[in-house]
Parts: sequence; C-alpha cells; structure tokens
Amino acid sequence: MSDLQQTPLYDLHLELGGKMVPFAGYSMPVQYPMGVMKEHLHTRAAAGVFDVSHMGQVMVTGPSWDAVALAFETLVPMNVLGLEDGRQRYGFFTNDAGGIEDDLMFARRGDDLFVVVNAACKAADIARMKAALEPEITVTPITDRALVAVQGPAAGAAVASLDAAADGMRFMDFGTLTLDGVEVWASRSGYTGEDGFEISVPEAQAGALVRRLLEIKGVEPIGLGARDSLRLEAGLCLYGNDIDAGTNPVEASLTWAIQKARRAGGERAGGYPGADAVQAAFDDGVGRKRVGLAPEGRAPMRDGTPLFDAATGGTQVGEVTSGSFGPTVGGPVAMGYVSEAQAGIDTMLWGEVRGKRLPVTVAKLPFVAANFKR
Repeated sequence: MSDLQQTPLYDLHLELGGKMVPFAGYSMPVQYPMGVMKEHLHTRAAAGVFDVSHMGQVMVTGPSWDAVALAFETLVPMNVLGLEDGRQRYGFFTNDAGGIEDDLMFARRGDDLFVVVNAACKAADIARMKAALEPEITVTPITDRALVAVQGPAAGAAVASLDAAADGMRFMDFGTLTLDGVEVWASRSGYTGEDGFEISVPEAQAGALVRRLLEIKGVEPIGLGARDSLRLEAGLCLYGNDIDAGTNPVEASLTWAIQKARRAGGERAGGYPGADAVQAAFDDGVGRKRVGLAPEGRAPMRDGTPLFDAATGGTQVGEVTSGSFGPTVGGPVAMGYVSEAQAGIDTMLWGEVRGKRLPVTVAKLPFVAANFKR
C-alpha cells in the first residue's frame, strides 16, 4: 500500500472508517462500515458521495471552439463540434483496428473542452492527446483538483441546498456552481444510473466540501464496491472488463454514442482511428455482442465465466465480463459477450462455475431503469 497514490480525500476516508484497497494505482475505499450491500441500496434510495479523484481531468484548449472540437474529433467517433456550451457527452478513444482504448466524458466549457478519463488509462490518454493535438491545441492535465460524485434520487436536492442553480441543470448539463462558498465545475451525470452530479473541486477545499455534503440528511459515503454493483445494474461498461483495446464499439452495443455526423453519409464521417473497421462493423455486423445476463439462483457468475449453448457438451459461445449480486434486483446480474446467434433476449445459456454448468438467461439492459433528470 505504501507505493500507492492517495487522493486529496484519503485522510477523510480513514476517518470515516473506509476499508482501503489498491485500485488503478491508488489507495481507495472499497466500502465503509455500512457495508457494500447497504451502501448500494442507500444510493438507490437516497444519496451517496463517491471519491473519484483517481480519474484523470484534462483541459483541451486552442484558438477557437471549432479548432478544439475538430482536432478532438480526430481521436474519437463523436460529434464534438455540435456540442453546445454547457453540455457533456460520453465518448471513447479508438485505435487503428477500431478497438476502444478508453472511454471518457467530455464537456464544453466555453471554447475549451474538459475531459475526464479512467484512472488506469490516464497516462496513456494524455500522451495520446498531446501527440495528436499539440502544438496547435494545448492539452493540460489538471492535477490540483479532486473529483467527487453525488448520486441517488436525493442528490439533486442535496446539491441544490448548497446552490439553487443546481436545480435548473438537466442530465448531461455542465457548468459552474458555488457550493458552500467554493466554486466548482459540475456536470449532472454519474455512473450509477441514478440522478446526480460529478463535481470537480480544488483539492484544498475538497475535504471541507465532502464533509458539508455528508452533513445533509440522507447523504452517506459510498465505496468502490457499491459503485461497481450500481453501474452493473445500470448496464454500464467498466473499462478493462466489458470493453478494451480489442473491443469494437458495435460489439459493445455502444453505437448510440456515435452520432450520425460521424457515420457513413454524415457531414464529418470517419477521420478517427479505426473508422473503417468501425463502419464495417456497422455495415456487415459482428460476430459477438455485449448482452445482459441473468443467472438463475443466488450465486453470481463472475468475470471470466465461460458460457455454453448446452447444459452438457455443446459449444462455448461467450464469456461473462462483469458479474455480481445485484442488491436492487435481489439476485445475480452480469454482462458479457455472446455470439450474435445467441444474443436474443431470453436465450438460455449455461455458465460453467467451478466445473458445473448453471443456467443463465440473456436479459435486457439495464437491469434497473435509469433515473436521470431529463
């Protein structure tokens, strides 16, 4: 643990009784005394605060919005140019084979682009952006700000109690709020399927702001364990498990994130790494698809579980990439990849757990309906 980096909230995690574990090179709280199950259910019912400061925050700047947006479009298959000021989008970097190098969020802040990338990929992502965009466009890692997520049906009221302007924000809005006297950058988004905010705050004020949030009735600290089960119930991908450098976005069922402007026939089609491979997957189909999986019984099917088309014998047709017990669902939930022929809802498959094949059904995603403020 001594080699691990610490977020600005590390001491507060210890004070709150957080159980610290290594994650993406950081010492992070996997749970607090409430425990993963109760933390998960509390977030679904009220509001939870998550430390996500290990993620990478980057500002991309240039001579104009058009210059910044068009440059960034050479790295991602998203419509960046069409992003309105004060709005945010989900996206991903692709490689020359059409695989996903990382997924990310990006928001327009005037003529600048604010990008949040995954912790394990941030060094490679920053290097990628600098190599492709500089010197015409400047890529600046932000190293003096923490990142905090407030999630759950009571998150909106909690944040609005500190700045009423938060109440006017809708899902994927991005702007500046003043919370307990601290100016922050906030997006109405998150990775739990619930309403909420992701808040970038100067690290010197981060601890005090989180303490203030935790004073609000119904707000509790939540660790990585519940964050993972919440995102899985919401049908959201975890980079390194459900998507990676060998995953085409079409296989991953992420085609919704590629706007028409960047597809064949669009005004700025292609022009990003692997565009031909991604478009070929659109046109010709793929051999496998990411699907939801509902194991029978109570035992979860963890990542790496092979999936077969028969209870005995038969052929392996896929593999689980994420799996756990879903506290809201009241049973095990999973995601994985299966051959396109087995990807239909209600298809019966068998997962091999410790040498025994157990039934699992292809299920519609998400397992828990999204609760965003539209």
